[in-house]
Amino acid sequence: MSREPGPSPDLLRGLTSARVSRRGLLAGGGAAALAALLTGCSIKGSAASADTDVDWAAFWKAAKPTGELNFANWPLYIDSDHGKSESLALFREETGIDIDYQAVIQDNATFYATVSPILRAHGGTGYDVVVMTNGYELTEMIKNGFVCELDHSRLPNFAKYASDSVKDPNYDPGNAHTVVWQTGFTGLAYNPKYTGRRITSFEDLKDPAFKGRIGLMSDNTELGSLALLALGIPPEDSTPADWRKAQAWLRELRPSVSGFYDQSYINRLENGDTWITQAWSGDVFQAQQSGFPDLEFVTPDEGQMTWHDNMMIPRQAANPVSALAWMDFYYTPRIAGIVEDYVNYVCPVPAAEDYVRDELDDAAVADSPLVFPSEAVLAASHEFRVFQNYDEYSEWNGIFNAVVQS
Repeated sequence: MSREPGPSPDLLRGLTSARVSRRGLLAGGGAAALAALLTGCSIKGSAASADTDVDWAAFWKAAKPTGELNFANWPLYIDSDHGKSESLALFREETGIDIDYQAVIQDNATFYATVSPILRAHGGTGYDVVVMTNGYELTEMIKNGFVCELDHSRLPNFAKYASDSVKDPNYDPGNAHTVVWQTGFTGLAYNPKYTGRRITSFEDLKDPAFKGRIGLMSDNTELGSLALLALGIPPEDSTPADWRKAQAWLRELRPSVSGFYDQSYINRLENGDTWITQAWSGDVFQAQQSGFPDLEFVTPDEGQMTWHDNMMIPRQAANPVSALAWMDFYYTPRIAGIVEDYVNYVCPVPAAEDYVRDELDDAAVADSPLVFPSEAVLAASHEFRVFQNYDEYSEWNGIFNAVVQS
């Protein structure tokens, strides 16, 4: 597939505000207003909640094909050649379904704040497929009955081709409501030119030789998870007592940290301001392809975090059958490979690796462990904590915000 001239599309996407707030942080002046919105969203049976008593077998039996699909996604998150998407064109050609694809999601919190009042009022969002990252907002979407349960009898390609790493996630057991669009890892990245040695562990961050040259993320979901891993505590099973231990570990490291960064961490790693940094795998892959081949991404000995961007169908979607058709179409080696060759995160369809190498002739993507990771890397990857309620989520934020703001 030919690409537009100029900088890598992924690199450009990585520098947008969408990536800066990828995990939908509650930050700045809008936090209080969003907190108030979220606090009222989990009252089971209230007039504000969506009706969750749905016979989904009957729902899907009654649902009719429509020939249309409205797809909401993040910017620069699908294959594009001069503004045209081969995967979307093939879907239209093979199914007869016309897609209105809109890159309208800038971050999880803002999107949730926009659609949740509509969904609570039993209104239509105008979208049949939306993509959201696993985290508090996605959990609230599911808990409040704002998304459809999927008819997996219509998703045979997901059953056949999906990686085990995206099946039965802790935030949506059994993939009842979601299937993964793309995945990414959060580990460590470093420049061996400055470190002078390999980095293999979070304990390397405490080497006095690196004082003042260490970058951490300002996203406290990522920050807290790093410290928990450093202590040998699986973040997905952690408790508030564990969070306070992780805070203490970070406070000990704090004098060596040059700063807590958003997307700008990758620029600081490239220019040598930081030598080691907490990093997203997709960013490092793009940096390696865009003039910084010596940068290294590492899964620390203690493990790394995994995040997932997920496709789901909002309640009152006008074209739910079309939405399922797209999900199933995407989970084939050909279509997942076409998309993957452009976006370069972790592909949810392992068999797409051969398609990318043999049919698209892109060995750089096919051979990258940051796009098609080994089973050993997947086994060393952890899921984020699924917060049970807003109070728990707020407690986590308070504990780790205190480190960033100190």
